Amino acid sequence: MDQASAVELLAPAHRDPAGRRMHPLPVRIMHWINAVTIFIMIGSGWKIYEDDPIFGWLQFADFLTIGRWAQHGLQWHFFGMWILAINGLCYLTYGIVTHRFRRMLFPLSGRDLVHTVNDALHFRLAHEDLSQYNTVQKLLYLGVIMVGILIVVSGLAIWKPIQFDGLVALLGGFQNARLIHFLCMSAIFGFVVIHVTLALLVPQTIVAMLNGGPLVKPAQAVAPRAASSEDELPDPSASP
Repeated sequence: MDQASAVELLAPAHRDPAGRRMHPLPVRIMHWINAVTIFIMIGSGWKIYEDDPIFGWLQFADFLTIGRWAQHGLQWHFFGMWILAINGLCYLTYGIVTHRFRRMLFPLSGRDLVHTVNDALHFRLAHEDLSQYNTVQKLLYLGVIMVGILIVVSGLAIWKPIQFDGLVALLGGFQNARLIHFLCMSAIFGFVVIHVTLALLVPQTIVAMLNGGPLVKPAQAVAPRAASSEDELPDPSASP
């Protein structure tokens, strides 16, 4: 058996012709659960904030909040808190175990960051390949994951300041924990605004989160081209 025939026999064993979806079903389910829960958490959090503002100059209109009064908003907040915490833990576990985070969010490139920012400032961002995140997207997703962890930690300190007194002290006291929690919420709200805006500008990203998006084939799916007998013959036109 020659080399070309051997490659043809071995290639199917290493090739996944169907590939995999950019957004597997578990990712899509967790994404939409997070999307709904985040709005519950932000709206109810603003109602709680109204009862004891951190900044005297900052108030939220009633139509932006969830709950008729602060206690009602707190009940909504606890309801969303458990869903967000459990779903977030599942998302982190899935991303780490399946290596999705490593594939989608790494490596980070400083050069690509400069090019992406420059393209964005000149309205030249390309979206031909939805399966590849640019460095700005990677940093945004990594950042919101870190902020999400911090908002849960600060939320625990606010919720049970006696039981988690060490955590409260680590955050600089109860009022400082409230401030950190509020700033984390503001960062997540900013991320949501940017995320939704970009999704509306590039509608195919919304479709991808509904149907799974394009097929992504593994890097090893392409078998190396076998050298044919013609490749091995010298080129008569080549100079000696």
